[in-house]
Amino acid sequence: MTSRRGHPAGPTGPVVSRALALLDLFTVATPQHTVSQLSRLSGLPLSTTHRLVAVLNQWGALERGADGRYRIGLRLWELGSLAPRGQGLRELALPYLEDLSQITRENVQLAVREGTELIFVERIAGSGAVPVLTRVGGRFALTATGVGLSLLAHAPDEIQTAVLDSRIERFTPRTVTDPLRLRRMLADVRRDGYAVSDRQVTLDAISVAAPVENGRGEVVAAVSLVVRHGTATVQSLAPLVRTSARAISRTLASSS
Repeated sequence: MTSRRGHPAGPTGPVVSRALALLDLFTVATPQHTVSQLSRLSGLPLSTTHRLVAVLNQWGALERGADGRYRIGLRLWELGSLAPRGQGLRELALPYLEDLSQITRENVQLAVREGTELIFVERIAGSGAVPVLTRVGGRFALTATGVGLSLLAHAPDEIQTAVLDSRIERFTPRTVTDPLRLRRMLADVRRDGYAVSDRQVTLDAISVAAPVENGRGEVVAAVSLVVRHGTATVQSLAPLVRTSARAISRTLASSS
């Protein structure tokens, strides 16, 4: 068996790869497992799984609950907070994200691209704002969200080709899955300086996003507003998002 991120999980794989494959089995949908479940899901012998889980638990990558099930440990959160593209970017961007949230009272999101997916590094929920399917640390497709379209529009050609040549997930009847139409949308994003996702993820939400650049002019992140459909126009949201993105870009440039 191979984990969702490609770590070999079989009994012949390297010890580190097998340990990573076990950690990779913990998801939002399944945040806790017994040793037996980990053994079955990974394809590793039960004895091997016991040994690996014991080491991971001792180090702090896993924590054992009173019910005997294992969960991700705080030690991994500590390490994850050191990732410069996540925590460092978040700390620099947070004042501007908070300002945008206070001004609009809507959902504000910050995301980065990793390969052919995006990862949310910050989300501020507005008071009474439309519910969203995102969470900090969560991965999502590049093709449906505002931040995803913004990041994909400025990604290298090989990334765009890989994404558009793969199966494009449909979330609602309005999700754009036609590669040719998506290419036209990405061209519009580059021309206009912002991306729009109109009810592509949920039927009650629209998001407007803009790219964040570093000091070398490279797009390293995207910031977005997610609002309830029908409550605001793209024309009113785009300047706010672009202003926040430019402010974050200036801060990144001055800190590098």
